[in-house]
Amino acid sequence: MKALYSDGRVEECEDELPVIRHTTSHIMAQAVQRLFPGIKLAIGPSIDDGFYYDFDKDGGFKPEDLEKIEAEMKKIIKENLKIETFTLPREEAIKFLEEKGEPYKVELVNDLPEDAQISFYKQGEFVDLCAGPHLTYTKGVKAFKLMSLAGAYWRGDEKNKMLSRVYGTAFQDKEKLESYLTMLEEAKKRDHRKLGKELGLFTMMEEGPGFPFFLPKGMVLKNTLIDYWRSVHQRENYHEISTPIMLNRHLWEMSGHWDHYKDNMYTTKIDEEDFCVKPMNCPGGVLVYGSESRSYRDLPLKLAELGLVHRHEKSGTLHGLMRVRCFTQDDSHIFMTRDQITDEIKAVVRLIDEVYSMFGFKYHVELSTRPEDSMGSDEDWEDATNGLREALEDLNLDYVVNEGDGAFYGPKIDFHLEDTLGRTWQCGTIQLDFQMPQRFDISYIGADNDKHRPIMIHRVVFGSIERFIGILIEHYAGRFPVWLSPVQVKVLSVSEKSRPYAAEIYQKLRSADIRVEIDNRDEKIGYKIREAQLEKVPYMLVIGEKEVETSTLTVRSRDKGDLGTRAVEEFIQQVVEETVNRSA
Repeated sequence: MKALYSDGRVEECEDELPVIRHTTSHIMAQAVQRLFPGIKLAIGPSIDDGFYYDFDKDGGFKPEDLEKIEAEMKKIIKENLKIETFTLPREEAIKFLEEKGEPYKVELVNDLPEDAQISFYKQGEFVDLCAGPHLTYTKGVKAFKLMSLAGAYWRGDEKNKMLSRVYGTAFQDKEKLESYLTMLEEAKKRDHRKLGKELGLFTMMEEGPGFPFFLPKGMVLKNTLIDYWRSVHQRENYHEISTPIMLNRHLWEMSGHWDHYKDNMYTTKIDEEDFCVKPMNCPGGVLVYGSESRSYRDLPLKLAELGLVHRHEKSGTLHGLMRVRCFTQDDSHIFMTRDQITDEIKAVVRLIDEVYSMFGFKYHVELSTRPEDSMGSDEDWEDATNGLREALEDLNLDYVVNEGDGAFYGPKIDFHLEDTLGRTWQCGTIQLDFQMPQRFDISYIGADNDKHRPIMIHRVVFGSIERFIGILIEHYAGRFPVWLSPVQVKVLSVSEKSRPYAAEIYQKLRSADIRVEIDNRDEKIGYKIREAQLEKVPYMLVIGEKEVETSTLTVRSRDKGDLGTRAVEEFIQQVVEETVNRSA
């Protein structure tokens, strides 16, 4: 597919989807201006799953407007307008945009250097400020769909005017578009907010926006995940600690968070001194390391913490368990010598791989390098980045470099897992840090009896336990494997005569540490089965007169249907084994 670049080149483009989507956003803006004369344009980029455009429109858009805009877009595509590009000097560009009545575009150009040449793209009567590239004709857009409406502050600043945002998507052909829309429909069914409510896992309340409330079944799920996390970390010789949720300002100045992260932190005063609710666990971990003298024989020292952290997220970004203001971070901080870096990073990668494989996740890896807002010497950053790169290459792991996206104190490896719908989520991370050990002046005594500075790894596997639960809900569509299910078995009595035996079975299962509920209500068995299926319970035990007479069970599987008659002890052993082995 050929693309038109802002310097006038027309060439084949390697990544055609962003070009198609960016072009479609311009077609949408042109359609909007035709339908609503006088509307002001803001920005309209392509994004990971489509595109959007922000407009300044009195009263905003109505849902029914999307259909009108789509119809006009189809006309523009059918017109097959030629797309052209031209540039203007900065001052001429400003004058041109002022004459067109586009104040938002003028503001954007005002922020550019005085000697800049400003590029524009034109299709028919429509001209837009843009760096491109775009298709060469509007007819190159083959398949698109407008998706939704939202509000968005100009430049993301809540002090600015609220604009109207129109989201859409576009693909190379109709088949790919239909596949994407089908995936979205499936994603709606799997929405963790919907399933979380239906399955009684968690809720969000207006008294605490962004602060999730876990319900009893949700706590079973959360604690089961934590038990698994602990078992893996104990095996790998991690030592679990717990550090305070609130520490004084001096600590956060030492760590660098006060200068680099203050806007995301909650603060208060205690005894006239500034305190911060921790947004991260790492400074507390460093204090634990420094609480006693260390020898090279103690290293690597692996300190693990399930720490509740709080971060001030804007209200518009909050989303169920995926974006919250408080969450449990499964942190670990590894203190080591320089010559242990590669081996320790490789060990962490293997651990993360084991955990993700347990849940059936595929993943890809990104190496994120030094950002503009960072601290530390060039030499330390180079050593840290090379240490991460060497570990990945020793493991023969494919990775992509994500330039400038590291933490302010060090480079990192990010793990992006893929769920059953093919969506990716950034969860695990490994960050190599030369800075914090220096800022906190921690050390160890080497074999030469001199003091040396340890190197520090920050790492998480789940990332946020709350967010990981949200991902698991959608990944499994609420149909958790037996070991993870809040309720593993539901005992269903058929009649009043079978209730005593059903209660006996219930007690036997409880005695075997199986998570079980009993339904002895005076309801038809078909109704009870349907209700248990809606609750996504892995096993249902139907207890009628036949089962009472033979001291057996009739087993129904959530996934496989009727499994027939089983002996009680045989079934108990099966569920226990599935739980202990954490079978998928």
